[in-house]
Order: sequence, then structure tokens, then C-alpha cells
Amino acid sequence: MKKFLLATAATALTAGAAMAASHGETVKLGVILGFTGPIESLTPAMADSAELAMKEINDAGGLLGKMIEPVRADSTCVDAAGATAAAERLITSDGVAAIFGADCSGVTGAILTNVAVPNGIVMVSPSATSPGLSTVEDNGLFFRTAPSDARQGEVLSNILTDKGIKEVAVTYTNNDYGKGLSDSFVAAYEAAGGKVTLNAPHEDGKADYSAEIAALAAAGGEVLAVLGYADQGGKGIIQASLDTGAFDTFMLGDGMYADALVADMGGDLEGSFGAVPWAEGEGTEAFAGIASAAGINPEGAYTGSSYDGAALIALAMAAGGEATSAAAAAKMLEIANAPGELIMPGQLGKALEILAAGGDIDYVGATNVELIGPGEAAGTYREYSFKDGAYVTDSIR
Repeated sequence: MKKFLLATAATALTAGAAMAASHGETVKLGVILGFTGPIESLTPAMADSAELAMKEINDAGGLLGKMIEPVRADSTCVDAAGATAAAERLITSDGVAAIFGADCSGVTGAILTNVAVPNGIVMVSPSATSPGLSTVEDNGLFFRTAPSDARQGEVLSNILTDKGIKEVAVTYTNNDYGKGLSDSFVAAYEAAGGKVTLNAPHEDGKADYSAEIAALAAAGGEVLAVLGYADQGGKGIIQASLDTGAFDTFMLGDGMYADALVADMGGDLEGSFGAVPWAEGEGTEAFAGIASAAGINPEGAYTGSSYDGAALIALAMAAGGEATSAAAAAKMLEIANAPGELIMPGQLGKALEILAAGGDIDYVGATNVELIGPGEAAGTYREYSFKDGAYVTDSIR
């Protein structure tokens, strides 16, 4: 478990970031996601979902009497130096009070260590899932609304076991996310008696994946597990597999869940399957309603967790009585968990009223938010398969 030092978070705040947040005419919140890079088809809806929560707060009168102003920055998903520089600009130039994001695990870790912790800035990621982030010394400043890949690896293993699949080849994107998910999955699958014929990384951005596919095909396996990105190498791996006939059935990790993938090759993925963090229930249905009304696909990857991430930042600040990262860090677990009045999407104004009156809330949100241990999300997953060129839900695990 990472060292969870909330008291240190308060004293670590730099005067510049804290004063800009508490004394400006607006409360600026950073929105740093990979608007370019291997998940660029996913991030517009993620950003829109986060900003939908901010708009809802503003429509209810604002955060502690001030309007929230989102400030976007590009994490690139893969360029740690570029992401770090973008995050530094958010703090030093824009004066953000907290950061929603980042998205991919590698850049999230870089921003957290090099920017957020030194400046005492809270970060809430909707999609950084590497198990390695659980042990980062974050001074109690890092939270996430998507579950760790330690859990996803078990879910993927269980899906294969339930399907009676005994041998798989595995390829993963060569970064913190891919390696962490691969390690988790392979450990779980082998412990369950499965055989991994080959576990090999692939680089994103290549034009030709024939060498990688040749090695995977030579190793064999009933299914090829692709733990990559839908807009980058993962898609290229699948296309090369289909072109050569090496594999025709794929198991996909969460980074492969994208409408763009279905649009481009959904008809060729019949019978393939995968998992993505998901939820069901009253909160999920409420989010579907308000997201659809705002023109956002509620079933997009990480849209619900994005709405929840932004809502948690604002409500934690409201609970703490200050639009600062110190207040948000101190109150995050309290407002995310019981006891308190249940808060669904579309009820952020109600939550503000309860908090202003000194009451307690239990934020449920779009993804049935429950933060455990060091700010981790205890989530569930959607097991899906491709049928008639579209995603079909098989179960919620």
C-alpha cells in the first residue's frame, strides 16, 4: 500500500497554486488527457464528461460561490516529458487548483511524481490503471475512479477459464500500462492452470507488425490476448493477424475498447471478446440520461469514471470549505464513501446543499464509486463480445 499521508499533503501545498485557486474569480481545474496519441479517439468524450460535471456544479451556483473553469492540456498518453511540461503549465501559468487526469499510466505517474506531489496538487485519474500506481509515494494526493489492472488481470483470466480456453498468446503495448496488465493477467491465468505460449511486447506507431505476429503465431494458442491501444499498435496487431490468418479470435484489454475499433473492423472481430471497467444500477442509468442529453455517448470507455473524477474533486473541495487541493485531499474518501445521503449523476446541486448545511454525502456517481485503501477504486467490469459487428454485454463481473 502506498504511503497515504494526508497531513503532509496540506503542508506541501505551494502558495502559488493554493492562492490562485482560493482568491481568483473562478476556480480553475486542469483537464489533462491524451488529446493526441494512442487513445485520441477516446479522450474527447472523457473530457466532455468531466466538464459536464463541472457545468452541473456551475449551474447549481458554483463551487463555494465561484464558477469552475476547466483548462485543457494534452498528456499525449505516451510522452512523459511532454505530459510533465503540460502539467507544469497548468499549475504555474494557469493556476489550477487540482488536476483531473491524467489518462495513461506512464504519463500519470510522471506528472504525479514530478509535478503534482512537489506542488501539493490533487490528481484524480479516470483511467490510469497500472498496479504500480498503488505504491507510488503520493502524499495522499492521488486518486482514481477506475480499478487497478491487478483486478483486470484476474477478470480476463476468469473469462478465459469460463470459456474453457487453455492456451493463449499475449502481446502488450511496451509501457507501464501494458506491462502491468500483462504481468497481472499472466500470473492469474497461469495460477488457474492456463498456459501462455508467448508473452511479447509490441511498440506503438509501427507500420508493420508482421514480425511480431510471426513469433506469436509460431508459439500458438487458441486466442491472441491483445493488451494494447485501439488507436495504435493493438489495432495494428489485430489487422496483421487477420491479414495473415495467424489468429482470428482475440481477447482485448480495456485499452482496446473503442467505438473507432468497431467502426473500422467490428465485422472482422466476430466471436472475439474482452473486458472494460463498467458499472450498472441507478447511478449508471442516471449518467446515461444526462450524458445522452449532452450529446455524449454514455457507453464510451471511461466516460462515467471521468464524470465521477471531476465531480469528486469539486465535492471534496466543497466539503472542505476551500477550493484548494488540500481541502480536496482531506475530504475525498469521506465524500466518496458511506455514511451519507446517496448522490447520483444529476444531483451535484443537491450534494452542494447538503454539504453547505453540514450534512454528509456518499457519492455513488456513474460508476458506483467506492474508494478503498489508498484512494483506489473498487470497480466492476463489463465482459463483452463482438456480435454482428457490435459490442454485446455478456455479464458484469
